[in-house]
Amino acid sequence: MKHISILTPCYNEEANVREMYEAVKNIFSGLPQYAYEHLFIDNASKDKTGAILREIATQDKNVKVIFNTRNFGHVRSPYHGLLQTAGDATIGLACDFQDPPALIPEFLGKWEQGCKVVLGVKAASDESALMFACRSAYYHLINRLAELDLVRNATGFGLYDHSVIENLRKIDDPYPYFRGLLADIGYPIATIAYHQPARRRGLTKNNFYTLYDVAMLGITNHSKVPLRLATMAGFAMSALSLLVALGYLVAKLVFWNHFTLGMAPVIIGLFFFSSVQLFFIGILGEYIGAIHTQVQNRPLVIEKERLNFSQGRL
Repeated sequence: MKHISILTPCYNEEANVREMYEAVKNIFSGLPQYAYEHLFIDNASKDKTGAILREIATQDKNVKVIFNTRNFGHVRSPYHGLLQTAGDATIGLACDFQDPPALIPEFLGKWEQGCKVVLGVKAASDESALMFACRSAYYHLINRLAELDLVRNATGFGLYDHSVIENLRKIDDPYPYFRGLLADIGYPIATIAYHQPARRRGLTKNNFYTLYDVAMLGITNHSKVPLRLATMAGFAMSALSLLVALGYLVAKLVFWNHFTLGMAPVIIGLFFFSSVQLFFIGILGEYIGAIHTQVQNRPLVIEKERLNFSQGRL
């Protein structure tokens, strides 16, 4: 019998966590050929999520729980949970039902056909049209910038063979861009298109900062193009400045008595070049920040407690 791990990261999901547990349990009741574990990693929730998980874990030994000492963010905690799974394959599943549990049998079907990585790809979404367009534009941009071929409109919802998990364990990255790591490992990726529903209950934990953080993480971890653009832009603007200066010099020499330089061109040029410099300094700062995180080499999370891990593999 093959063993499947379901990973569900959660933070303040008291309204969804029990229903997610029941949904996964019902699906595997119809898949008797598989044994399964359902691992929840709780990122120091401030609501009743922890208490609900304790109750579920007491009643069902297929449920494992990791409690973090604090909120380690939306990048580190799910990745740490992924590395703690023990199944022949692991399926990542968000707790808000925007990743439909009903696709689990389809993921397993692709896996049984020999696919090591199967990703759910959003063909459409019930989120706002503006947000979906922004996400699609970002995926297009990152594919143009990155040195790898990343799967567009994939959030991490998918299935990963144990050999993929083993390779991820060998990568010592304290702040990983998961989709980039999948592409970097190089396994062929099968995809399943789905319509992403709206969040079932509660409020999203993502905000502008968290989305920006993931976006910049993908760029700084997998592309040197912005740094090269800064260098090329510096050369181009230097040449442009020289040409403009020569043009002003010629105009002044030819029309000495009628041509007045004035302060406007100087001020406009000063603000233009200052803003360009500030933009590229910010880009450079993002790369330095990424290096700083790597050099610190802190653990992904610090665990406070584990439930139902003592009985062995499952």
